[in-house]
Amino acid sequence: MTPEAELRPRIEAAYADRALLADALHREAVFEVIAALDSGKLRVASPPLSGDGAWTTHAWVKKAILLYFSLREMEVLEVGPFEFHDKIPLKKGLLAAGVRVVPPGTVRYGAFLEAGAIVMPGYVNIGARVGAGTMVDTWATVGSCAQIGAGVHLSGGVGIGGVLEPPGASPVIVEDGAFVGSRVVVVEGVRIGREAVIGTGVVLTASTAILDVTGDVVVEHRGVVPARSVVIPGTRPKRFAAGEFQVPCALIIGQRSASTDRKVSLNAALRDFAVPV
Repeated sequence: MTPEAELRPRIEAAYADRALLADALHREAVFEVIAALDSGKLRVASPPLSGDGAWTTHAWVKKAILLYFSLREMEVLEVGPFEFHDKIPLKKGLLAAGVRVVPPGTVRYGAFLEAGAIVMPGYVNIGARVGAGTMVDTWATVGSCAQIGAGVHLSGGVGIGGVLEPPGASPVIVEDGAFVGSRVVVVEGVRIGREAVIGTGVVLTASTAILDVTGDVVVEHRGVVPARSVVIPGTRPKRFAAGEFQVPCALIIGQRSASTDRKVSLNAALRDFAVPV
């Protein structure tokens, strides 16, 4: 049987009736799911098999994370001169996994990092997944269940929000090869398409208007930044009872080249569109 076929019914039942957690079979199912997340055998959300289709969120896996919190007791964790007091252990086995974590960067147990990922003094929460060769730069945070692709750069101070509840809600997704500039905030299940470039200070929420202004007519997106888009912060007028005011939006001002050399393509996009990062 697959892990889902074996574990999902127990997780769903325990989530509906927490009294079942008194049973060892249901408790072990929770622990097995978190261990599978930690090893990369399971993930909170899966990409489409091809193209730009929708991701699939596995609500039952998120339910297991929520149950895990209820099963864990607070404990003191000591790492060299650092002391933590928390319910969730720190991730182990970084050397064997080929992952670099720079002190005092923190990765919680139940997060998965592919080989070659680097975490500077930032933070990766439970349920998150970080792809191969991705950089989580200084003070960048990867919230619970966020899915970060391969070859992504999360610049200093980037805030990738966690989406743990409700279980069926899509997590924040940053697809392969994207570049996210300093102090960008991405929350509420927004998806950044592959190889997109997000300039410094852009804030993306589920309700943020993402306006493609590259053509004669504005094209509006919400919740999704199309692949290879170059995005900067903007404002647009909105009328309220007290008058008209400028409200934040995001502007797509161009497209990153579809060059096979991502580094050359990125450098060209940053230079040609004068994007602050």
